[in-house]
Amino acid sequence: MDAATIAGLLADPARLKVVAALALGAETIEQVAAASGLPLKDVALAARRLARGGLVLRDGHALALRTEQFGVAARAAAEAAPPPEPLSDDPAQDAVLSAFVRAGRLTSIPAQRSKRLVVLDHLVRVFEPGVRYPEREVNVLLAVWHPDTAALRRYLVDEGFLTREAGVYWRSGGTVEV
Repeated sequence: MDAATIAGLLADPARLKVVAALALGAETIEQVAAASGLPLKDVALAARRLARGGLVLRDGHALALRTEQFGVAARAAAEAAPPPEPLSDDPAQDAVLSAFVRAGRLTSIPAQRSKRLVVLDHLVRVFEPGVRYPEREVNVLLAVWHPDTAALRRYLVDEGFLTREAGVYWRSGGTVEV
């Protein structure tokens, strides 16, 4: 069973409620109906479809969720997914960025200065050289990466990636794509 099949089975609200009730410990059609608030007929129809799809074992009125199918599908989907695009051409920098950047967001600000410098060099690329940014706009650009915009701003200024004067910031360091 693949992830798309599971998602298709769970796309129906009644089937989703049946799976939820089974996951929470219901073991019969009657218990699922009581836990889900669905009529017995709807539970029976949903259970039949889930059983045909391989997500539920059905023996008369007894039902059992095949929870192992979720793990199998998740592992298969992960194996089939293309590898993520490198965030840097430099393998060492890519390793650091891969550890701290997920889905275009910074998961945490590195405590180790050398790693933080790699991350800051990556973040500063959202600022165009020669453009002056008011603090509000800097916050908006940094909030896309991480909610602690004050810390990111401070690190970018302290490490020389941005310069600040009278509440206006501009890019003064970092790698520039040519």
